Amino acid sequence: MRSPLTKKGRNRMSDPVLPLDGAVFEGFATVREAGPVGMISLRALPDVAGLAETFKALGLSVPAVRRIAHGDNGSAAWMSPDEYLLIMDYDATGAAMATLTAGLRGTHHLAVVVSDARAVFQVEGPRADQVLRKLSPVDFDTLQPAEVRRTRAAQVAAAFWAHDGGYTVVCFRSVASYMMGLLTHSAQAGSEL
Repeated sequence: MRSPLTKKGRNRMSDPVLPLDGAVFEGFATVREAGPVGMISLRALPDVAGLAETFKALGLSVPAVRRIAHGDNGSAAWMSPDEYLLIMDYDATGAAMATLTAGLRGTHHLAVVVSDARAVFQVEGPRADQVLRKLSPVDFDTLQPAEVRRTRAAQVAAAFWAHDGGYTVVCFRSVASYMMGLLTHSAQAGSEL
């Protein structure tokens, strides 16, 4: 892992550092650490005043239950009846927080930038689903496009959704190494289902 200290050719303390330095694995599917990715966890009831308008100001729409909605400036994922994960460029979270604060002022909500507390992985290839089928208790045959699943990958909490060519997997940064190990082991060539 790179040092965040300021040195010639090195990151500054304020620059994002990926948990696994952009690790990539090639097996029957490709597993790669993505990022840095901007993320805001928003806790608010779906009927809170100003929610739809605030999402619209962010270039997003409020996602339906267990869905991810892609917009002009990122995506919004439904995480629970009162929780959304807003996904955007890493550097856009400050402005997004200002928009959320202004748009939801006077309402009961909680918004927190969680970009540096999460790890994001891409599992790609025509058999990417097989990597996750081995790890999660999800019926992949009924998984619909743009459907978000909050579940477990072996022993850790994770969320994932399908996209063209694979899946995006989000977990806590503290278990990034464990998650990469799970995904790479599951994607080993010769272990296809």
